[in-house]
Amino acid sequence: MVPSPLALLLALGAAATALAEPLRFVDCGSIDGSIQEVNVSPCPTQPCLLHKGTSYSINVTFASKIESQGSKARVYGEMLHVDIPFPIPEPDGCKSGIQCPIQKDHSYSYLNKLPVKSEYPSIKLIVKWELVDDQDQMLFCWKIPVQITS
Repeated sequence: MVPSPLALLLALGAAATALAEPLRFVDCGSIDGSIQEVNVSPCPTQPCLLHKGTSYSINVTFASKIESQGSKARVYGEMLHVDIPFPIPEPDGCKSGIQCPIQKDHSYSYLNKLPVKSEYPSIKLIVKWELVDDQDQMLFCWKIPVQITS
């Protein structure tokens, strides 16, 4: 029996939805915003396996509780409760999917990339991602466990 085009389309849609499943994350101090969803793609299971030499898409949906002219991202690799700064190509939130100025009670989709360099060690750690407003207060802060691998 040959599956109908509709059945194939539904199966493909279900598979695509499974790949974009929201991650379980820990909110680590969102003060001026509230996180609605965090997606890292591709990351079908947790902890996320981050392959060296690969770039991962980050999408965070959040609601702002304040007004701010701009925003800035800070990313860390947390090991043994020590935050090690992790450079990202574009720290400016206004160049990462957020229409600035940020308005109170509006929802935003923050989009960025997480490049995993070949020279990084193969280790398990926690990725901590912050987005701060003009007053250096947290619009959002989330953590997820990852494993960097070859």
